[in-house]
Amino acid sequence: VLENQDLQDSIKPQKVEFHSLNLNTTLHWQPGWAREARDALYFVQYKVYGQSMWQNKEECWGISSHVCDLTHETSDIQEPYYSRVRAALAGVYSSWSLSCRFTPWRETVIGPPMVTVAHSNKSITVKLQAPRSPYKRKRGSKIPMTNYYDLLYQVFIINNLLDEQHRVLVYEGKEKVIEIQDLRPGVSYCIVAKMYMPMLDHSSAYSRRQCTVL
Repeated sequence: VLENQDLQDSIKPQKVEFHSLNLNTTLHWQPGWAREARDALYFVQYKVYGQSMWQNKEECWGISSHVCDLTHETSDIQEPYYSRVRAALAGVYSSWSLSCRFTPWRETVIGPPMVTVAHSNKSITVKLQAPRSPYKRKRGSKIPMTNYYDLLYQVFIINNLLDEQHRVLVYEGKEKVIEIQDLRPGVSYCIVAKMYMPMLDHSSAYSRRQCTVL
């Protein structure tokens, strides 16, 4: 019995955490500290905070992976959720390892917008597209994150003559197409953008640079 108890403790999953980007939500964990834990299988359950019954996540029942996609199970994004994982090896089951409480709306990381640029001789036109959630409209297109949050685009210009790192905010708002005027012909400019959420005072990372020479 003691050996079983030791094995139970040594294969118990560690660091059970939700990771979420644009409401794509996965549960991650690390294997127990025993060397044999590499061969363990894992079982995932989830529930809404306040419910008494845990639900099995069928696709993550007896898996060898250390990741489980819970995007569909956490689609009521205002609700707080818990998840838990246990390991099994050689017929021995560990106790459950519990995640922290996770509320998708509050805790998902919002990604940067997609940026495309076109130029004329003295101006740059910037087209912005908000990141998309994994949830779909009836017609099948993915719902943009702007449906769930009050988000603003922040657009920055980098004048490569002056300084690669010096970003100047040239626009903040909800327009998806903006024009930056009165620029110098022959100069290389780069554009980066962020999503900004005033209510939680969160910003996304910067988008990839889009550069052009007028």
